[in-house]
Amino acid sequence: MENKETVTAVNAKARRTAKETAADWALLTLGTLVLTVGVYFFKYPNNFAMGGVSGLSVVLGKVIPFLSPARIVTILNVLYLIIGFIFLGHKIGIRTVYCSLLFSGALSLLEVVMPLSAPLTDQPFLELCFAILLPGAGSAIVFNRDGSTGGSDILALILKKYLRIEVGRALLLADFLVVIAAFFTFDVRTGLYSLLGLLAKAFLVDSIIESINTSKFFIIVTSKPEPIVAYIESTLHRGATEWEGIGCYTGEKRTLLLVVMNRAQAMHMRSFVHTVDEHAFVLISSSSDIIGKGFRQTG
Repeated sequence: MENKETVTAVNAKARRTAKETAADWALLTLGTLVLTVGVYFFKYPNNFAMGGVSGLSVVLGKVIPFLSPARIVTILNVLYLIIGFIFLGHKIGIRTVYCSLLFSGALSLLEVVMPLSAPLTDQPFLELCFAILLPGAGSAIVFNRDGSTGGSDILALILKKYLRIEVGRALLLADFLVVIAAFFTFDVRTGLYSLLGLLAKAFLVDSIIESINTSKFFIIVTSKPEPIVAYIESTLHRGATEWEGIGCYTGEKRTLLLVVMNRAQAMHMRSFVHTVDEHAFVLISSSSDIIGKGFRQTG
């Protein structure tokens, strides 16, 4: 009987792992394509050079007119991947290789299928908003699934390994150099738009990642813990921590439950608790930094 239960548990875990892996790759693909749309339709026609390989390709596309920015991205990404394999080996990761090649391929395909010779509108600020939002959202989705579109991310990892420079500082330095080049390659207006886009993008990516990772944690003070714990474990498939407490005013013993879950589950949890114990005291808070089993892992 025990062996049968063990096999069932292992199979269930394998199915969950397969679903999670499929979801990871689907989101990596979605994030990369959203990034591609933002870069091709809004960054390139307006010459917004907001750092990264796509920003560098905008600058180089002006200097090397016989190469389109999409082709320059492909060349740079392939070069970065080769250099990365030489200096970093397996640390690059298959997800970075996949997203990097998908990004380059999608840009090249759009260049053939939907060639652009001018911006979509005559409103550069409006297009700047989309040039920030779409790549920012796409990058956040990719980063949140432990992926990367390669390029300057690989360069930053190499600098960190050999020069002990922090990844964040290395990326920021590289992005600022690209923005400065935009001032000289194009004009002051384009340079200022690029600088504004760089600053906004950095804030947006962090905000989106934090929003995606936000979970709700509950501290529930109740006299009826059994049905609540059963609901947490059997319906929400979450774990909980239980301890005993005493009300300072009443002197009565109560059970305290600590449980963490996603936002969708939190809505059901809040309603359920008060159907079971209308006198329960429930503290609900948000956090985007929860580390442990079922959530983000260290290392």
